[in-house]
Amino acid sequence: MQLKPIAQQVVVVVGASSGIGREAALRFAQRGAKVVVSARSESGLASLVEEIQQMGGNATAITADVSSFEQVQAIADKAIATYSRIDTWVHASATAVFGTFEQISVEEFKRVIDVSLMGQVYGAKAALPYLKQEGRGALIHISSMEGVRALPLQSPYSAAKHGIEGFLESLRVELEHEKLPISVTSIKPAVINTPFYNNARTKLGVKPTGIPPYYQPELVAEAILYTAEHPTRDFIVGDVGRILDLLQRLSPSLVDSLLLLAGFPLQKTDELKSEDDPHNLYESQPQYDRVKGDFDHLTIPSLSDWFARHPAVKTSVIASSIVGVTALALLASPLFKDNV
Repeated sequence: MQLKPIAQQVVVVVGASSGIGREAALRFAQRGAKVVVSARSESGLASLVEEIQQMGGNATAITADVSSFEQVQAIADKAIATYSRIDTWVHASATAVFGTFEQISVEEFKRVIDVSLMGQVYGAKAALPYLKQEGRGALIHISSMEGVRALPLQSPYSAAKHGIEGFLESLRVELEHEKLPISVTSIKPAVINTPFYNNARTKLGVKPTGIPPYYQPELVAEAILYTAEHPTRDFIVGDVGRILDLLQRLSPSLVDSLLLLAGFPLQKTDELKSEDDPHNLYESQPQYDRVKGDFDHLTIPSLSDWFARHPAVKTSVIASSIVGVTALALLASPLFKDNV
């Protein structure tokens, strides 16, 4: 499957007013793509388009609430009306409520599912006919490591991300059955320093936080741009995410025990915040229309992401390591010593 170079693409980024979506849109534009950006925040989109245009990029915006299929369809139609095609669809919209399952109302749980799961379903539904029309393309869905391993205090969000994984697995096989050259990618970030934790509704009495360490949003944006050119099934972002993935495969009960110890205290800051304080469950929060959150001091780099984006180098390093270990073993063997 061959995808177009980014400079030749029309890219739709949904959930672009802040965080990962905003950073990805900026980077696509920097690389020469024509970009359609969407979110609920009209002011956030306006500032984003202005920033892209100031760097010489090409972008257009459309406000939409992804819980409405008609509004998501309008995003796709806007891209076709403006640029005549869609090459890559990136879906990053999400919302969350922090609290125990008993504390979260049925209405709140449903709202998280409507935005964070059904919004992604609507995005694929709207984009697919146009990707088929173009004859190739990429669907890139921002999932989470919570789609691999759920966390306490985030049951609606974890349920939505697990739902995304099941949906994409089914869709991917259907497209392969039809022999359609459309790449379907799940990006699974670990904890990322975005305004997600500012925007989330909290029942904890304090502002929530991710379980550190954090990674910066540009790491996820780099993964998105990589998968827009290189068909990829899954892309975990962050060394800790890859470690968690391995632990969950080896022993889910061990991860249960670790989360029992760390999952409750480490998802709470000391900053008081009530459930009635501003949040984006139902309305956008323009004051958080920025890329980064408040946790720069807790961020670390990720070595494994670089290797994931450079598989040839990774293969070469592994091969060299095997040769080196084999050579050392031979040098240390009695057979070698007896023949020297």
